[in-house]
Amino acid sequence: MSRAIPCRASPPRPEDLRSIAPARHPSYLHLLMSVDGSLSIRINGENRHVPGGITIAQMLNELGLDPQRVAVERNLEIVPRSTLGEACVEDGDDFEVVHFVGGG
Repeated sequence: MSRAIPCRASPPRPEDLRSIAPARHPSYLHLLMSVDGSLSIRINGENRHVPGGITIAQMLNELGLDPQRVAVERNLEIVPRSTLGEACVEDGDDFEVVHFVGGG
């Protein structure tokens, strides 16, 4: 199960990133290059950029989807709907979003 990570209100500052050891965090250089604070993610196989510091629910709203009407898989793990408003989108996340369609 995905754990909720509190979102930062603003992108990381360069001085915050200096304490991250590059050998342990391969995305270290990418974080330094993302001057505008955006994150590179994949949604249903499509590469996208989203603002840093947003939750999964905010990301879904930006896509025009109701977080209460979708199922979300993040990095091969189902994200409980109850945590979508708390779980932070992170650089490199790979999402599969499925919405339900009624009919018959």
